[in-house]
Amino acid sequence: MSDAIDHPIAQPQENRFWLTTSDGVGIDAVLLRRAQPRTTAVVLANGFIGTYRSPHTRAIAEGLLSVGDVMTFDFRGHHGSGGRSTVGNAEIHDLEAVVSRLRELGYTHIAAVGFSMGAAVAIRHAAIYGGTSAVVSVSGPSRWHYQGTRAMRLLHIGIGKTFGRAFLKRFRKVRVTDQRWNPTPAEPREIAGEVAPAPLLVVHGDADAYFPVSHATAIYDAAREPKDLWIIPEMGHAERAVSSDLVARLREWLGERLPQRERPA
Repeated sequence: MSDAIDHPIAQPQENRFWLTTSDGVGIDAVLLRRAQPRTTAVVLANGFIGTYRSPHTRAIAEGLLSVGDVMTFDFRGHHGSGGRSTVGNAEIHDLEAVVSRLRELGYTHIAAVGFSMGAAVAIRHAAIYGGTSAVVSVSGPSRWHYQGTRAMRLLHIGIGKTFGRAFLKRFRKVRVTDQRWNPTPAEPREIAGEVAPAPLLVVHGDADAYFPVSHATAIYDAAREPKDLWIIPEMGHAERAVSSDLVARLREWLGERLPQRERPA
């Protein structure tokens, strides 16, 4: 991230959680919060090979703390979490484990902000589980198995070949399943209409090397109101491409849709 993200708040408190999904996978998560408990929380769902340890994710989280407390986590198969990555299928259980823990902690309004794979997970989670107050999809795919760009062709080698999975495990700390999806889940463009009545914001860069803008417009066209579409000039892909200006816009969009209240002591 080339720009520093301004966040005019005190250094947040940090609490680490070990969560267990409905299918028994352990999820490593961290909650950034202010001293005074609030009713609103934001969940950040990383892209494939992403982690809450990334300075890019941390900067985005801190930039959104004025909206609500922020929970970051590692998807299954990533870094400290258990299990193996299914690259967007079973990961909806990971996000539900995070959202459920936030509800247990007393948060009543929860927004999910997903990046790339995490964007597809956030849309599918909202459509299947419900319970989120707003959803933001950043750099998300509209359909599965897309290989129209060089970056995605390389990614498919990484997840589809034994040597590719070995490379990811050794050098990216990501363990990927060798099992194919059965059955294949609904694509984001097929299920985006079920996010409503929660508002959906679709964000995409016109310089994304993984997914062209047509993926964003497909999701947006399939969604029902309330919905918004932002095509960002010269923006690349996912967390690493998020600038301070974009974080400020996301903060404003979320702030207009989520209540800002502190819980009674």
